[in-house]
Amino acid sequence: MEIKENLKYSRDHEWVKIEGDKVYIGITDYAQDSLGDVVFVELPEVGDTFDAGDDFAVVESVKAASDIYTPVSGTVVEINEELENMPEMVNEAPYESWFIALEIDDPSELDSLMDWEEYQKFCEEEEA
Repeated sequence: MEIKENLKYSRDHEWVKIEGDKVYIGITDYAQDSLGDVVFVELPEVGDTFDAGDDFAVVESVKAASDIYTPVSGTVVEINEELENMPEMVNEAPYESWFIALEIDDPSELDSLMDWEEYQKFCEEEEA
């Protein structure tokens, strides 16, 4: 299982990459492995707004359909349209295959996310 050191992580297995007042959100290697082969990704529209904890996307795999949740509040400023045509990218490169970019409303929400060491420990505890 790969965990990147420069990202933040949620308990729902989303990763967050911070770039100024914008964040990119995707799912972790742990999440994509649990889902199995991803066959479809449904993304929101640019301009949609979400509160922390809201579901913003649906990922369908050969095993199940799963909601993806935003760990922070904000407005969608970009979507990764490549995922709609090539959903398998989520499995092949989970940390390059971001779903959305949000302009965050409250940067202090990032403080509630885990760093890579905390996330690694969290995953180990889930597997135990």
